[in-house]
Amino acid sequence: MDLTTSSKRAVPLALRVYGVLALLNGIAAIPLLALVAVGAIAQVGAGHSDDRSAVAIAVLALDFALTLASTALFAVLGVRLLRNRRRYAARIAYTLIAVQVGLLLSSMMLNGLGAATASHAVVLTLTVVLSGYLDPALAEERLLQRKLHDLDIRAEAERGTLGRDVTGEGYLALNFFNLFWIFAICSVVGLALEVVYHFMLFGGYEDRAGLLFGPFSPIYGFGGVLVTVALNRFYRAPLPVVFAVSAVIGGAFEFFVSWFLQTAFGITAWDYTGTFLSIGGRTNAQFMIMWGLLGLAWVRLLLPRMLKLVNLIPWNWRYVVTTACATLMVLNGALTLAALDRWYSRLADAHEPSTALEWFCDEHFDNRFMERRFQSMSINPHNAVRETSAGLGSGTD
Repeated sequence: MDLTTSSKRAVPLALRVYGVLALLNGIAAIPLLALVAVGAIAQVGAGHSDDRSAVAIAVLALDFALTLASTALFAVLGVRLLRNRRRYAARIAYTLIAVQVGLLLSSMMLNGLGAATASHAVVLTLTVVLSGYLDPALAEERLLQRKLHDLDIRAEAERGTLGRDVTGEGYLALNFFNLFWIFAICSVVGLALEVVYHFMLFGGYEDRAGLLFGPFSPIYGFGGVLVTVALNRFYRAPLPVVFAVSAVIGGAFEFFVSWFLQTAFGITAWDYTGTFLSIGGRTNAQFMIMWGLLGLAWVRLLLPRMLKLVNLIPWNWRYVVTTACATLMVLNGALTLAALDRWYSRLADAHEPSTALEWFCDEHFDNRFMERRFQSMSINPHNAVRETSAGLGSGTD
């Protein structure tokens, strides 16, 4: 079965129904969103704006813009599905994933973890599954997965080259398998570097983990993924180019994570105020240089070895092992966010636990546990942008 044949298959009934619902949702919701926007603008013009900070208003405006974009994209996706344009539908789905991630983050900053955030998470999950089903390249990958007994695939696994980009455009194939293990390995290596750096600079051990369980620092995991995606086609580029791209990506991502933690949970994970070329205390020249050096080491030295290490997983187990590990990592991340949200709520006196998950977090991850686990973090609910019953949420500068 080739890709052309795969892309011309009839659209399953379930997908056609989904396409109709997505199209109707767009037709009905876009005018309503437009009316809401007009009403909000009229209120601001009449001087009836609320007491929220400028940051909170900006995040609220971003959330509205992303909601409008998501609604329009779902309408386009519905049309593509009904016309059996799978390749174009897959591209729309990939764009929707980025928009839904933005909505998830903005909802978390404005409302914490609640029904709105959960609904965005569900829609994001469904969109990821849909994109994987629609993408013709992934359809071919699924076919290859079912035929892993093929001698060529077996030979690649035995040589340790399974996962390389067969087109030659990049160093490795940017698929879920490779990107997940890049995330996992960089999370562990990054945490080790953080611990050693702190020990050498200040003396003594400090837990620098970023998740509730395991030796993981997800900022390095996501940073490694971003650098790999950005430089995959340029792994033979001159060293200054690799260094500069890594430094900019690492610094920008570090800035964003610091800003997000502070606006969503009132958490300060690091503060570089007063250091050389500090940017809002969230990143500085020293750490951008470190990101650049780490990017050089990763692309030039560690990435080939990482591929060989990952290929030590028996080739007929690789998908089962990866799926199991990825599921545990997602659960770890989701529980970490829930624990951070309850940490914020307890300090803000926002509300008593009302769900089983909140009771579980209060019982097992109380303030003392959170302070001991996340030793490099400090939390001040007044720095978050969300509104609470205690009247917090004054916002950040």
